[in-house]
Parts: sequence; structure tokens; C-alpha cells
Amino acid sequence: MSEYSISTLFLDIGGVLLTNGWDRHMRRAAAEKFGLDPEEMDERHHLTFDTYEEGELSLDEYLTRVIFYEKRRFTREDFKAFMLSRSEEMPKMIDLMHRLKERYGLKMAAISNEGRELTLYRVKKYNLGSFIDFFIVSCFVHFRKPDLRLYRLALDCAQVTTQESVYIDDRKMFVEVAQGIGLHGIHHTEYEETRNSLSELGLSAS
Repeated sequence: MSEYSISTLFLDIGGVLLTNGWDRHMRRAAAEKFGLDPEEMDERHHLTFDTYEEGELSLDEYLTRVIFYEKRRFTREDFKAFMLSRSEEMPKMIDLMHRLKERYGLKMAAISNEGRELTLYRVKKYNLGSFIDFFIVSCFVHFRKPDLRLYRLALDCAQVTTQESVYIDDRKMFVEVAQGIGLHGIHHTEYEETRNSLSELGLSAS
């Protein structure tokens, strides 16, 4: 029997429930498909992507700075369609969250760094709102993990304590930050390990 009484799960989206929204592997694939210089694209990306994730740039403005600062043989819509097409769900993790929510009546919230257009598309396409109650995303609140304000805002919105909350992320440092303010943290690397870690906290899906 677990000594914990967990009421709330805080979940990263990219790397836990879905693939990442726009990571270096996706950018490399885009550079190859569209005939772009991957090094120049990455440099421009790193200079401006934080601003996009913080909701201070639209996706079109980001693309102007990174891709369409000069004439291209392809359109913005072509490029955006490619970006969106790279997202995939992690069905076992999503199924696990559905089962835990139903069994224990858990609150679930997303704490994520992601741009607005990618977030809205991914939430709708994969019906994340069917089990996530609210979304604390960098583009909505205008600051990014590991800023402690995201974690504290999530706790305030859920009206729960750190002791009754679990944070799951594929980035180890972000888990350590959450643990630093008292949250139970799970560094997600694979489904079975995360399921076992949740079970140790009293949240068994079987």
C-alpha cells in the first residue's frame, strides 16, 4: 500500500504523450525535404524559437525569421503542413492516462513548452482535452520551463499541494526542478518504467 495519496498528475506533452512538436530531428528532416541549409536553419531557430514558445511571435512570424527571410520555391503552407505532419501520439501513454483518470478520478493538467499554433493543432488532433483538464503552456502564460512560475501556476489552478501531485516529463532537469519545490517527479524514458513508478505512488492501472 502506498504512503501517498495522489490527486493530480501534471504532464509534459512532447516526449510523454506525443512526439515533440518541432525538435532537431524534425528540423533536419525539413531541411532535407525542402533543400535548406540545416546549420543556418538551426542557428536562426535557436535565436528565435524561445520567443515563439513564449507566445510573443506567431508561427508565421517565426517562419519569416527562420525560413522565409528570402524567396523560396515552396510556400508557407507547404512548410507548415510538413511541421504539423511530424507529430505522432504515444498511444500506450495516452491510454494509461485515460485508465488512471477513470479509476482514481484524478485531476490532470499539461505543463508544456510549445508555440500556440502547434499546441492548438496537437491538442485538437489527438483529443488531449478528453483527459487533460487544463493546459499551462508557455505560449499561453508567456514564460517557459524551467521557470518555477509554470509549476506554481499549475498548482494554484488545480488547487492542490505538491505532496498530492506528480509531475511527469522526459526532460530530467525539468523533473528535478519540480522535485525541488516538493512535487513527486517521474523522469519518463519508457512506458513500462513510468507505469511502474506511478504504481509505486499508489496509481496502478491494472
